[in-house]
Amino acid sequence: MKRIIYLLGLWITCCTGLLAQPGGKLKAGTGTLTGKITDGASGMPLPGATIFFHELKMGVISANDGTYTSARVKAGKYLVEVSYQGYGSVTETILIDEAVTHNFSLKEAIVEQEGVIVTGVTSATRVKLSPQPVVIIKRDDLVKTTSTNLIDALSKTVPGVAAIGTGPAISKPVIRGLGYNRVVVVNDGMRQEGQQWGDEHGIEVDDYSVQRVEVLKGPASLMYGSDAMGGVVNIQSYTPAPEGTMGVNILSEYQTNNRLRGVYANVNGTKNGIDWNAYGSYKGAQDYQNKYDGRVFNSKFYNRNFGGLLGYTGRWGYSRLSASNVDQHIGMVEGERDDATGAFLKDEDGAQTIATEDDFKKIKPLVPFQRIQHFKTVWDNSIRLGAERLDATVAYQHNQRREFGDDVDIPEAWFDLKTVNYAVRLQLAERNRWKTSAGITGMYQTNKNKAEERLIPDYNLFDIGGFVFTQYTHDKMTVSGGLRFDNRHINSLTTYDETDIKFGPFTRNFSNLSGSVGLSYAASQQTTFKFNLSRGFRAPNMAELASNGAHEGTNRYEVGNNNLKSETSLQVDGGVELNTEHVTVNASLFYNNIKNFIFYEKMQNAEGTDSVIADPGGELMVFEFNQHTANLYGGEMNIDIHPHPLDWLHFENTLSYTRAQFTREIGGTKNVPFIPAGRLVSELKGNFLPKGKCLRNLYLSVESDYNFAQNNAFTAFNTETATGSYWLLNAGIGAEIASHGKRLFSISVNGFNLTDIAYQNHLNRLKYTAVNLATGRQGVFNMGRNFGVKINVPLSFKI
Repeated sequence: MKRIIYLLGLWITCCTGLLAQPGGKLKAGTGTLTGKITDGASGMPLPGATIFFHELKMGVISANDGTYTSARVKAGKYLVEVSYQGYGSVTETILIDEAVTHNFSLKEAIVEQEGVIVTGVTSATRVKLSPQPVVIIKRDDLVKTTSTNLIDALSKTVPGVAAIGTGPAISKPVIRGLGYNRVVVVNDGMRQEGQQWGDEHGIEVDDYSVQRVEVLKGPASLMYGSDAMGGVVNIQSYTPAPEGTMGVNILSEYQTNNRLRGVYANVNGTKNGIDWNAYGSYKGAQDYQNKYDGRVFNSKFYNRNFGGLLGYTGRWGYSRLSASNVDQHIGMVEGERDDATGAFLKDEDGAQTIATEDDFKKIKPLVPFQRIQHFKTVWDNSIRLGAERLDATVAYQHNQRREFGDDVDIPEAWFDLKTVNYAVRLQLAERNRWKTSAGITGMYQTNKNKAEERLIPDYNLFDIGGFVFTQYTHDKMTVSGGLRFDNRHINSLTTYDETDIKFGPFTRNFSNLSGSVGLSYAASQQTTFKFNLSRGFRAPNMAELASNGAHEGTNRYEVGNNNLKSETSLQVDGGVELNTEHVTVNASLFYNNIKNFIFYEKMQNAEGTDSVIADPGGELMVFEFNQHTANLYGGEMNIDIHPHPLDWLHFENTLSYTRAQFTREIGGTKNVPFIPAGRLVSELKGNFLPKGKCLRNLYLSVESDYNFAQNNAFTAFNTETATGSYWLLNAGIGAEIASHGKRLFSISVNGFNLTDIAYQNHLNRLKYTAVNLATGRQGVFNMGRNFGVKINVPLSFKI
């Protein structure tokens, strides 16, 4: 505690000193930004272009003659992004004091280069200035992708991102070989806190409501505290409507393989600084199928979600209150089959019978299944303090996960997790090319077991950390970096199994420093070099510290280790971005050394042999958590060939690879668990009719998705097996339907796995379910041929 008080005092002293820096002090007055948006080639006005102020989270649209006028704002520097459908975005930092006129000229997009990020930086920043690799996925990209959940979509579109899957409804993000608690998911400004430690736990986010995703690769603990060793997935579900407008969005989807049907409706608007948003969605799917398994029993699921927001933006800043409620019902695939026929078996009245065609067609899961409810509310505030800005956010999350076995009404396991997150950040005005921020973030968390089965104990957790981050930009060079100190206190409570004590009490404290320093250098207008050195850390989670039970779906009995230390990582990144008239190249390499990497290994009994424990489902091997040093290295390369003047043609190739090894053998192997296989994706795409009257922005694509064999599996203790290579062929077509120059709706049709290949992804946990004695194949295979169609109807009105 003395260390915490000392460091927080040091943080306050630093902030006071930074505030006292001379130079660059702006007027305390107000101003407006006016100008005109035009086509860079013809000079014609672009009506309906969006001019967005990222620091204020507000925007305005251009009139029919291309002109615009912002609301009056406090004097200061603002990052302004101008975007228009079919054109490349333009971003500029503009000093607004009194009335400022600034015109923007847009060019038709070949490759988007001027993206803006808010992940892991002081404030909104151009992607080119970030020393760490960041990928932006916009809503239009997600609409064109056929997937069963958000993480599945990201694994198909973001190089270096994979997904640990347990059926079509459960996917966990893996960034450069690191997953589970090593990746932080941020949703609407606050880290998402659910049961992310578990193999069969996904993220509780409504994918239809997502407007934008930023994926940061590499240690990012400065802004988000412990755990972000692998990176951050920053999900934004709300973009305010421009002042004086109201928007309505309706999205519908259908997929042929599992007959997935989904619908989403949203309405938002802004008037006189008051903005609002409301949405609701439904998604349901039957059992999916593939060539080897037929229909996979109990892979069905359905979700019902809703949310909303109310806020106000004025000259002083903004304040917004949002709420969301995710309700998922997910079937659990056990893979049990009839020995003679290989048909899937279902549990019915305490006995196993062969699943029928009617069972496959149901959307409501049969036992075993889980229901996950996640309620979240966020109060987000930003207040202008002269030239500075104070951001204060507090959030409350209630995550309930129930597992149902024989009884569909009484859960066998029930995790009740409540979390309060908080963050206070002071964004200092730019002074002498320096942009600096400092803040305190953390959370208070409680977990209770409310059913008979208890895998982890009841506990309380308190987390607090302070950081300072700064960025210096001069001419072609940007240098950024910072330091952070965190302390996490865990109080594990006495937890009973009926009348016996199953978990004894204990307390642990984890403290550590994290930091980073990076460089982005624009050698020319076309070429940017990047380098970053960062140190991250992760405190052990409660499953690793104190598990004591049979983990359903993993066929093992887990025992925690109270003596685990924090994981610490030291990672170096290097990359280059090249953009010319004919080709765009993004390449990055990384090396990551992780000390005290946590994994599980077989527990030995007193006789020195494998420990086995009796369970109602049969004997289970006992595993305990241990740790050792691991090294990870690899990289990603993306080459997009768009030969001028054939700018409509794109031939894009993406290669990603990660290799991970312990520094000594564990159970006869040095390989680290759950590392995705290398992957090469090649896409040939054509964009047509950018200014069509009735049909516009037509695209056609053919994609080759080759996954290399993963022969470097963690084969110790028979926990993983090698996975063969496979090649998938995908295709897509889509367009916008317009009338009088206004988009009415868009439609996209995608074909996935057109050749109906039967394959198992290395991170598919269903590949370890029971052997099909009728065929000799172990486990369940991934989804077969699937066609998906999405219709998106965006409407906008002046109010």
